[in-house]
Formats: sequence, structure tokens, C-alpha cells
Amino acid sequence: MTEAEDSPLYVTALAKGLSVLTAFGPSRPAMNLLELAEATGLNKSTIQRSVFTLEALGYLARDGGSKRYRLTVQSLEIGTGYLQTAELIERANPFIQQLNRQTGESCNLLEPWGTEMIYVARFTSHKEMPIHVPVGQRLPMYCTAAGRAYLSGLPVEVAASYIERSNRVAFTAHTVTDPAEILELLRRARTDGFSLITEEIYVGDIAVGANIVNADGQPLAAINLSVPFSRWRPEQVLSELAPQVVNTARAISSAAKGLKPSSAIKNHQT
Repeated sequence: MTEAEDSPLYVTALAKGLSVLTAFGPSRPAMNLLELAEATGLNKSTIQRSVFTLEALGYLARDGGSKRYRLTVQSLEIGTGYLQTAELIERANPFIQQLNRQTGESCNLLEPWGTEMIYVARFTSHKEMPIHVPVGQRLPMYCTAAGRAYLSGLPVEVAASYIERSNRVAFTAHTVTDPAEILELLRRARTDGFSLITEEIYVGDIAVGANIVNADGQPLAAINLSVPFSRWRPEQVLSELAPQVVNTARAISSAAKGLKPSSAIKNHQT
């Protein structure tokens, strides 16, 4: 048991119910009780009680007439509450929208959680984009522009620990997975002020990211701009788009200078 789970304040039933909600995803959009038990590690009796309660509250519903369950639209309340109240998102959105208008390309704000970055704001391009990435999508830090930009703002030893704890799989033939090589790319990102990624997680995708820091230089999040090879080449992104991304990140950092990394994020770093 973790220290938190050992506390008398810890509500085990609530934790189990939340684990059921978070078990659903693109690879598991609908599950029966047995599949939910396998996905969560909970026993069948606990799953039955949790699913019954979540269905009664409107967060789960049966998939047609089957014995499989899906999330309902009401489950959006849990995530959208954060999107509507997070101060960083509120301060960053006008600048990201301006970057989107200037470039005509997809611009995003991502926040860290564990060894991943989560999309929390997104202004899409009106041009054709082969990749759909919704708000709430998680991507690993070690091979993404926003992730490396964020890691570059951390002390080297802390960034190294993130890399070591990451499940460093090769998404494409271009994905860098060697820790030493990633640390060298982070060093370059610190010098350049941005990170450039070319087809490391999606084939045909180029992304540039820059981190957002507070007045103490602590990284809070990162922005990225993603473009396809059909319209851009890496050298064009470096010369035309990277400076705009860096300037936007600096503007957001100035607007967010009084913010602190949340205690939840700091606790999740250990």
C-alpha cells in the first residue's frame, strides 16, 4: 500500500469507482464486467457494485442491449471541470489562439502528468490534418516536442529520472529511445529554447515545442505547434515557426509568472 492508501482518510470505494471510469479508452471503448475486472484488477463483486453505482449516477450506460458498458456524455463533467477552472489554461488560451491565427497551423497547450503530457487546450488548423488529437489525449514526454521542451526546463537529474521511468517504445523508425541521446536532445533544447521533433511519434508529422515557466523558472507546461510534411519541411519549421512558438511561450510565461506547479504534479514526479 502507498502512504496515501494507508491513511484513514483514504476512501477505497471512491478510488475503485474512479479506476472503473478511467479504464475506458480508445482501445477499450466498451467492456463487460469481466473485461472491466481484468482492466482494473478489481474482483467481480467490486466491479458489479461500482458499475451499478456509476450507471445509476449516469456516468455509464449499457451499450445497446448488450452486457457491455460505455461512458456517457455526462462523464465529460469530470474533465471539463478542470478545463473550465484551470488558471494556466485561461491565461494561455489568448496567446495560443493568436499563434494559431498567425500560422494557420494546429497549436496546443500540454500539461505534465507522470511521464506523459496531456493536451489541455487545442486550436486546430483549418487545413487538412492527417492526425486527430483531442483534448485529454496523453503522449509520452521522451519523444514529443512538448514533452522534451518541458523536460528541458527541469534539472538534468530530474529530467533523467523521467526518462528512466518512461516506457521508451519506438513509435516509428525515427523515435529516439536511448536515454543518453534524449538527454543530449534536451541539452540542445535548453540552448535553442525549443524542441523539434520529426516523425518520432507520428509518421509525416513535424512538431516544435517550447516550455512555459513561472517567475522562479519552474516549468509549468509546454506549447507545441504541429504540421505535416505535405506542407512543411523541418528547415522551414526551424526558420519560420520555431521563433513564433518561442515568443508565444515567453508571453504565456509572463502572464503565468505568479503560478506554481500544482502539488499534484510535484507529488507525481516522485
